[in-house]
Amino acid sequence: MLSNGTAEVIDDHEYPATTEELIEDCGDRVLELPNGSETVSDVLARLESETFESADDAHLAVYSAVSNKAVGRVGYSDRDPTPVGSPYSPDAVSF
Repeated sequence: MLSNGTAEVIDDHEYPATTEELIEDCGDRVLELPNGSETVSDVLARLESETFESADDAHLAVYSAVSNKAVGRVGYSDRDPTPVGSPYSPDAVSF
């Protein structure tokens, strides 16, 4: 997800760093997501202002704040039973 050099820019930033400093430094970077894209600025703006102690903290913040454009089907879980009437339901088996 952190392609086009975004991860490296975050890694190279001097820490500790605030949310605002990261937005200023790499906010215009575009994150390509499975269902679209958004900028680092858009992502970090969803968070409260905080101070990141390391690049790992900043990476985790970006990963945790991306929109639903970063997931496959919204609300999908392979652990839940298939809803009744879904076109993805398996064929009924009779015993």
